[in-house]
Amino acid sequence: MIKSMTVGVLATNCYLLTCERTHEALIIDPGFSIEESSAILDGIRRSGAKVKYIVNTHGHFDHISGNRFLKDSLRAELLIHADDACILSDPRRNLSYMLGLNISSPKPDRLLKDGEKIEIGELRLTVMHTPGHTEGSISLLCIEENAVFTGDTLFAGSVGRTDLPGASLRKLLKSLNERLLKLPDETIVYPGHGEKTTIGQERKANPFLNLNSSYHHP
Repeated sequence: MIKSMTVGVLATNCYLLTCERTHEALIIDPGFSIEESSAILDGIRRSGAKVKYIVNTHGHFDHISGNRFLKDSLRAELLIHADDACILSDPRRNLSYMLGLNISSPKPDRLLKDGEKIEIGELRLTVMHTPGHTEGSISLLCIEENAVFTGDTLFAGSVGRTDLPGASLRKLLKSLNERLLKLPDETIVYPGHGEKTTIGQERKANPFLNLNSSYHHP
């Protein structure tokens, strides 16, 4: 079961993925503000979800700002790709300083790598390293839910920015064309911002896919 919450100053999609049989769960990209934290925690507890993991698709502040609160409240393990771990505690590198914020996340409990599995009950997520927006950006593929959580790599009708520190257009295009677009058309895409979509829809209509190296995101 997938529950989506739009949170934080940049309207980030935070996802609660729960195994319906065991109620084990994980949270993807808790980018919520302090003001939202109590209501979100209450909702998680009311759902009966037993949160084992907090997973960040990358280290930017709008995807990690709730890490500390949830880790302290739920005693869940924090997971992120090894290449983005150093961003978590640095407000300049996680870009929170750009909004006058000073967001620092706890250190991760587990450093992820490409192909690794994350299990909650009967659900299994496969880590896909999809760099480009950041060096350590990942997507999370869950076959049981026919879903891929793409963070800020792929959106409905758009793709991740590459004009930020640590970003690479070349790597983003490779991640899109060689990893995400290899998935079946019916795979549901749950992005870091905006509405959900499918791989097939983006393959057909996304104007930013299959671009050459001269492309620059607005």
